[in-house]
Amino acid sequence: MMLIKEIAVYVNFLNSRIKKCFIDRLQENDINITPEQYLVLDILWEKQSLSQQNIADIIQKDKNSVTKIIDSLEKKHLVKRVTDQKDRRINKIELTEDAVAMEKVATEVAINFMNDAIKGIDDQELDSFVNVMRQIKNNLEGENN
Repeated sequence: MMLIKEIAVYVNFLNSRIKKCFIDRLQENDINITPEQYLVLDILWEKQSLSQQNIADIIQKDKNSVTKIIDSLEKKHLVKRVTDQKDRRINKIELTEDAVAMEKVATEVAINFMNDAIKGIDDQELDSFVNVMRQIKNNLEGENN
């Protein structure tokens, strides 16, 4: 029972601490975005253009939460909504020039941050950690029930 409580405490702590430390690291580098906004930008840097629903599916957030993130990024002039030519009901989210210009620095900050977070942990331990986290995720999604 104590192990279960300890897991819950660490998962909660890591979630909060990673977000806080990443925000601090972004701000130290004059990058005015949140971790959630970074996730959306990171996907768009790779895919170039996606619907809000595609983004929601990838980052596993509900469509309303993604709409708020997109709204914030739009106010910061980092993304724009473009009506899909094939289906006018769909808005594609695309990067602005400001977001494209930010990619290299923001990605470097994110990579350095995560490298600092996992320093001293060997690849085998990281693989095990990812596998355990994936199994917990699958259990919570009901994939193995």
